[in-house]
Amino acid sequence: MNAVFTILTILIVLASLLLIGVVLLQNGKGEGLASNFVAGNQTFGVRQTADILEKITWGLVIFILAVSIIASFTTGKRSGEVDITDQIGNATQTEQPAFPTAPVEQGAPTTEATE
Repeated sequence: MNAVFTILTILIVLASLLLIGVVLLQNGKGEGLASNFVAGNQTFGVRQTADILEKITWGLVIFILAVSIIASFTTGKRSGEVDITDQIGNATQTEQPAFPTAPVEQGAPTTEATE
């Protein structure tokens, strides 16, 4: 695993934890934790806090999505690795079949039509 992938993974985990906290702060159908932090008529009222929390939520979601896509490109194939599809394509047929045929006894009648 390379260092860039590790750093991106740590950023994704931190952003996910922040997203959990921001979602828990938002107002639900009734009262939420956001209403406990500010009074109704202050500079940042409950409505402005809810707007800010919603923008932060969407920002974190977009950040996690973008960093996840970038992290998927950093896990490129190393020169010494072999892709599993290469191993499947190059496998020899030495395995036993899943449903082997029963051995035919000598002298037993066959089901083939004779002339």
